[in-house]
Amino acid sequence: MLGTPIFMNAGELAPSDREITAIGQKYGQTAASRVQKWRGVLLSDPQADESRKLELVNRFFNTLPFVSDQEHWGKMDYWATPTEFLATNGGDCEDFAIAKYLTLREIGVPAERLRITYVKAMTLNQAHMVLTYYPTPDAEPLVLDNLQPDIKPASQRQDLIPVYSFNGDNLWLAKELTGRSQLVGESDRISLWKDLLKRMKLERETGR
Repeated sequence: MLGTPIFMNAGELAPSDREITAIGQKYGQTAASRVQKWRGVLLSDPQADESRKLELVNRFFNTLPFVSDQEHWGKMDYWATPTEFLATNGGDCEDFAIAKYLTLREIGVPAERLRITYVKAMTLNQAHMVLTYYPTPDAEPLVLDNLQPDIKPASQRQDLIPVYSFNGDNLWLAKELTGRSQLVGESDRISLWKDLLKRMKLERETGR
């Protein structure tokens, strides 16, 4: 089942010294340094308060530059793995949201509290993706966004109109960030998500 974590044990997503060395040889030492700093985030205190985890992960990834898929990968749409995102020093909104989701899952935030949310950004008049965090199932979510440095409640993000959201298990349709959404199936209906998970498994098996 695709909802099953691809990293089965705590710390498994964290790259090894050998993997970081290989990244340095392929992308340069600055890239290796970024990935090593990510490892530090992945190995941070699992008992820390979830609000601190959200701040740590959001701040870490928001330091990376935004680069469109067409410019970065020569493709209209490509969902990079966190390693690709960090090693190549940039990505688009999907890459920010996915990297935050996977990192927060690894450091102990339950999947049911997180959703990768596809929205329309009204100020940009274009599609966008953010990560939303629900402290309880019926709570107003918090929004982690590469366009905004601060984590804000959904009610303060009237510029975002949600279309659908998903996590490692499920897929939902929604019309507003703060309202109830409709469960429509499992996330394996999203082909780009399936492809991303396959490439992450390959990274682990080949040492990147």
